[in-house]
Amino acid sequence: VPIPAALPVPGLCCSTNTESPPLQCVLTGRWMNDLGSNMTIGAVNGEGNFAGSYHTAVTATTNEIQVSPLQGSQHHTNQKSQPTFGFTVSWSFSDSITVFTGQCFVDKKGNEVLKTMWLLRSHEDNIKNDWKATR
Repeated sequence: VPIPAALPVPGLCCSTNTESPPLQCVLTGRWMNDLGSNMTIGAVNGEGNFAGSYHTAVTATTNEIQVSPLQGSQHHTNQKSQPTFGFTVSWSFSDSITVFTGQCFVDKKGNEVLKTMWLLRSHEDNIKNDWKATR
């Protein structure tokens, strides 16, 4: 079960995009966090949808970590320069999935920062263990 690594503290993601100008928060690009995980988001289409990949640096499983695909949507920004968004990571190396929701901010120094909350669901063989499958 991978532990979503975009989390310096549970439920918080602080990443910096190194590719886009600081005047408006743009999801497209490569994002890194202080735990060493990275995420790449491709172009956001006209409907707000995007795809990319997530490479976590931490996991709770003994499986070898692999780059995992992500799919997401950004709220149409119109004139909002700090959009809300959500995405799902289907972990390639375990039988779990994580959903993230958050907002892209531009801080006082002009840096783009993602703030997210996440929910991870692991596979369970028996409904009696459902209680422990979501974190």
